[in-house]
Amino acid sequence: MIDIGVNLANKAFAADRAAVIERAKAAGVDAMIVTGTSIEESRSAVALADPAAGLYATAGVHPHEAGSVAEDWLQQLAALAEHPAVVAIGETGLDFYRDYSPRAAQRRVFRAQAELAVRTGKPLFVHDRDSGGETLATLHDYRSELGKCVIHCFTGTGEDLAAYLAAGYSIGITGWICDERRGSELVALVRDIPPDRLMIETDAPFLLPRTIRPRPPSRRNEPAFLPYVAARLAECRGEEAATIRQLTHDNAERFFALGSRQ
Repeated sequence: MIDIGVNLANKAFAADRAAVIERAKAAGVDAMIVTGTSIEESRSAVALADPAAGLYATAGVHPHEAGSVAEDWLQQLAALAEHPAVVAIGETGLDFYRDYSPRAAQRRVFRAQAELAVRTGKPLFVHDRDSGGETLATLHDYRSELGKCVIHCFTGTGEDLAAYLAAGYSIGITGWICDERRGSELVALVRDIPPDRLMIETDAPFLLPRTIRPRPPSRRNEPAFLPYVAARLAECRGEEAATIRQLTHDNAERFFALGSRQ
């Protein structure tokens, strides 16, 4: 399996990061893409990356961080994006659910990263929460030039999913699908995702799968729990878990061109 989005540079993993990586490997997660969510965390993600060990990175600024970027943030990000272990630009996008950053700043920083993805030819790793279709509309402005794009941690509506699929984008599924309180709509939608556009991720340390039994003593998610996402996704699609594990692995390897980076 490949975890396409894990916040391994997050301080939640500071005390036992090496053990977390080892547990992931033991659980069958043979590659992880460490998410960059700010200039600082992108730099940390790049420092953690080791393609020979199955560790890659993204470089980006999350919408929550858009309001606090330095004047030269884009130059710093562009320099990080040149690292050979950086497989995508992002996490970037729009989040109007929390509005931790002013919407104008979110829009400006999102567009700058979309343009960086166009210039570098790297995939775009996109966050969309309650943007009312604005994330898709923004991406549409770059559609003729933008290469690959994955909608990370998809939690939208059927209309959102249909629009993203029509645009040719891939979809990342997290432990949200394991949440009986919030994931019911997603359960009904995942059958509609074409097999070649489907990938899985933990978004650890967030979104601990609620299907884990017995429940772990900590609420911290980690990449070793990716099999629970694969199992629930398989159940919802009426497929074997082994099929989902292999399918999503192959999709991620191809989408991020991981085989060429060993």
